[in-house]
Amino acid sequence: MRMRKKKNLQPRMEACRDCWVQNPYEMRGHWRDLMPQAREIRLELGCGKGRFTAETAQAEPDVLLIAVEKVPDAMVVAMERVTEMGLKNVFFIDGDAALLPEMFESGEISRIYINFCDPWPKSNQKKRRLTHGNFLKQYRKVLPMGGQIHFKTDNDKLFAWSIEEIPRFGFTLSELTFDLHKDGPVGVMTDYEAKFYGLGKNINRCVATMVPWEEPVEEAAEDAAQA
Repeated sequence: MRMRKKKNLQPRMEACRDCWVQNPYEMRGHWRDLMPQAREIRLELGCGKGRFTAETAQAEPDVLLIAVEKVPDAMVVAMERVTEMGLKNVFFIDGDAALLPEMFESGEISRIYINFCDPWPKSNQKKRRLTHGNFLKQYRKVLPMGGQIHFKTDNDKLFAWSIEEIPRFGFTLSELTFDLHKDGPVGVMTDYEAKFYGLGKNINRCVATMVPWEEPVEEAAEDAAQA
């Protein structure tokens, strides 16, 4: 569903500039400067209106959370939510997941959250899925060994495909469930997740932990040929 255009978008964005990083590429290797005392730095891809963002940052004030959102009309709502709550450990950027290594140094991010991303259901769209190998290889460039991806989706087909794809690129799976809230709400929810839960829709979740891995020679050659 397309996000409705917000009135006075730019003034509203400017009003939240304290938590808005407008030049993320200049921050590469220096994100901790935003919060030197942070225990770790985490990244959320596609924060939407920011319910998960704000509540996660509030629950763990010693963690620096960087939220990425490509839709300004959604990001401004998230920024306003964080600003109204007075949170100082979360910042927002308008960026592309494919460009993460240009914004973050190797090992700079401890955990990546991927919540309810676009499933891109057609077979010719699979490379656009945030759990596709091309993206996983980019995540490997910013995570440390043992770093994690926390993935949630209501789309059963995307999840089934993802739990086959993810281990192929050097991640082990744990905490895998096809019905996260079966026995009641678990963890911080996104706005969509709360809606789905209310409707009785199952939520899939897994944690992927990065382990040593070498890209197969034939895949590396194929990627180089397509570049």
